[in-house]
Amino acid sequence: MQVIFIKDLKGQGKKGEIKTVKDGYAENFLIKKGYAVVANEKNRAQLRQEVKDKEEERKQKIKEAEMLKKKLETEKLTFQVKTGQGDKVFGSVSIKQIKEELSKRGYPFDKTQIKPITSLSSLGFHEIEVILYQNIKAKISVHLVK
Repeated sequence: MQVIFIKDLKGQGKKGEIKTVKDGYAENFLIKKGYAVVANEKNRAQLRQEVKDKEEERKQKIKEAEMLKKKLETEKLTFQVKTGQGDKVFGSVSIKQIKEELSKRGYPFDKTQIKPITSLSSLGFHEIEVILYQNIKAKISVHLVK
């Protein structure tokens, strides 16, 4: 019997997969426990529609991320830091500070999305990378001043 998995089941199948399994196993376990449905034409059509909807949603998110990337790359963050002799910065600018500054400007990111490209522990210009969606990353200029 062919079934369509509607939930992930470790070692058996992932959501959306169509597999052939023994009739008893399909009826008494997979279907009964809600892991799968019979792979009839109605359920196959529903699966195709779900895949199509997910693809459209993915394309929309990519489009939004590309637009946000263009907007973000025009931003320049400036942080005033304390310095000692020879303009050495005490400590460095943290990811949390960058996140808060971006939030003030209307960009609510999670701190796991923000990655410094260079160490933010000296005066001058630095770059950080913000992961927007999958492989779409925006580079933002960070300026450290006295």
